[in-house]
Amino acid sequence: MEFLFSLNVSYEAFLPYYQGLAEKVQVRDHQGRVLHINGKYFRPYLTPQGIHGQFKLILNREGNFKSLNKL
Repeated sequence: MEFLFSLNVSYEAFLPYYQGLAEKVQVRDHQGRVLHINGKYFRPYLTPQGIHGQFKLILNREGNFKSLNKL
């Protein structure tokens, strides 16, 4: 399964997820579905400006995380 979504969050707002103090990032995909994604998967995309862009989440047939890519 593939889900496409946008994420625009400041560095300060994402810091609790980066530090492991908060776990799930809630996003809404382009089809309106609400997704809860572990914040650790966004760590590679964190810049001093935060996380901004379009992403594709891929889950396996069982609904488990497979990959998260910035488009």
